[in-house]
Amino acid sequence: MLRYSFLFLIFVFCSYTILSTQFSAQEIVNKTIENAGGSRYDNAIIHFTFRGKRYSSKRNEGLYRLERFVDGANGEIHDVVSNKGLERTIENCPVKVVDSLRSRISDGVNSVHYFASLPYGLNAKAVNKELIGESTIKGMPYYKIKITFDQEGGGTDFDDEFLYWIHKHNFTIDYLAYKYAVNGGGVRFREAYNPRAINGIRFVDYNNYKTDDLSTSLSSLDKLFENKKLKLLSKIVLEDVYVYIERDCC
Repeated sequence: MLRYSFLFLIFVFCSYTILSTQFSAQEIVNKTIENAGGSRYDNAIIHFTFRGKRYSSKRNEGLYRLERFVDGANGEIHDVVSNKGLERTIENCPVKVVDSLRSRISDGVNSVHYFASLPYGLNAKAVNKELIGESTIKGMPYYKIKITFDQEGGGTDFDDEFLYWIHKHNFTIDYLAYKYAVNGGGVRFREAYNPRAINGIRFVDYNNYKTDDLSTSLSSLDKLFENKKLKLLSKIVLEDVYVYIERDCC
């Protein structure tokens, strides 16, 4: 009888140890990226439509090409952001972009691709990750990962702040929030829905919420969301998503 009691205590101790294992922020992000597509991102060609504009991205071991196609008054505007910088053509004719617009255009293209490809970008060199706590939303347990950016390599909006709620068991980003300074600033909270895997890469759409109180901390937005204190601003919907993994052909 004592033997079985001893074995039972060992089982309880081991179970508690497993359940209480604390992952680091980096480990949580690694698991989330792996769960969403992992190395498939590194060789993916992705096409999608967002709010009537067509987008395309191509990545290959550190090289990247992010594109946007817009129907303009003078024909199709094609913007490309790559390791070389920004290029714009209208009806396939190169157009010089004035310096005052270069950051605005590049940021617009980058922003859409960034959110569409999450969590892939969370392991970029300029990204700083911090596990700031845990939370429960709609009865589900989450890690709260704070993201900030280094000035070098962090883009023109390097001082923006992000917070991600990552499911503790599924390692999926089900909610995110961010605070930005441009155009007067703002605070946003997004609820992911319609998760789907396309050729091994996970995509979601979002309900996009806001609060008018710019002093609101990102960490408090989950409770405000559950208490229905946030305003639904818009929906973020990716349409006609197509994914091709180049290495699959080899």
